[in-house]
Amino acid sequence: MRTDPEVSVVIPAYNEEPAIAETISKIKRLHPDFEILVVDDGSSDATAQKAKDAGAVVIRHPYNIGNGAAVKTGIRHAKGRYVVLMDGDGQHRPEDIKRIISHLGTYDLVVGARDGKGQASIGRRIANWCYNKMASYVGKFPIRDLTSGFRAFETATVRRYLYLFPNTFSYPTTSTLAYLRSGLTIKYVPIKVMKRKGKSKISILRDGTRFVLIILRIATLYSPLRVFLPISLFFFTVGTMYYGYTYTFYNRFTNMSALLLSVSVMVFLLGLISEQITQMRYDRVEDVFETRIRKEK
Repeated sequence: MRTDPEVSVVIPAYNEEPAIAETISKIKRLHPDFEILVVDDGSSDATAQKAKDAGAVVIRHPYNIGNGAAVKTGIRHAKGRYVVLMDGDGQHRPEDIKRIISHLGTYDLVVGARDGKGQASIGRRIANWCYNKMASYVGKFPIRDLTSGFRAFETATVRRYLYLFPNTFSYPTTSTLAYLRSGLTIKYVPIKVMKRKGKSKISILRDGTRFVLIILRIATLYSPLRVFLPISLFFFTVGTMYYGYTYTFYNRFTNMSALLLSVSVMVFLLGLISEQITQMRYDRVEDVFETRIRKEK
């Protein structure tokens, strides 16, 4: 007889006293059999006490490590077969949990996708649009909301990717690209978000730069030629054009042309080597599928 809950809801929280209790109460009312884990990431207010009084299991970090670190702690402690991640600032509606988890089993990762109105500002809308386009190119899949923290996965599967998750706000980016490049399936479910209670902890400039670096890092981990090949083609094109210019007007092949063409070849070969190394990483995903097959039998 199964005693563990089917679903664990993990809520990373840092100074979310104004909204955390209401969020937990709504989840308990709608899904009384769900496990609710609140990871207090070193809050300086009464977030932990409010969450505990509302009926959640509270895990505390002794100091602020980061949103991603809190997510990893929650996933490691989750007892449910599936884990749902959501924010504790009142933006994510507990009413949408049912719609999201209804697709688990068919899809490996289900994400609550915000529309344009759900973005906090015009600047953030533009930034998220750029992230989505860049990630869609890397993942060869139309990504609707790369940075949404409202998502659900099978617990055993996502734990295999925790070593990739950063300690900051970039875990949605990492998990999306890691799942895509590993051949796992993703479903986007449209959601509406509410106005957050309290001040946002995300800086467009600081965290935006980090998101771009995360995309490039995951791309080189799972699909390196999507990064190296365009760079190689750029140097090859510039080198060829420069050689054509110098040959036409000066009738010679310059050192700069040789340098640009050599860099093009080296970058391409580096991409090939990286692609071969990447293929060696897919044994993790094969382990996931083998485990599923054994369970089904």
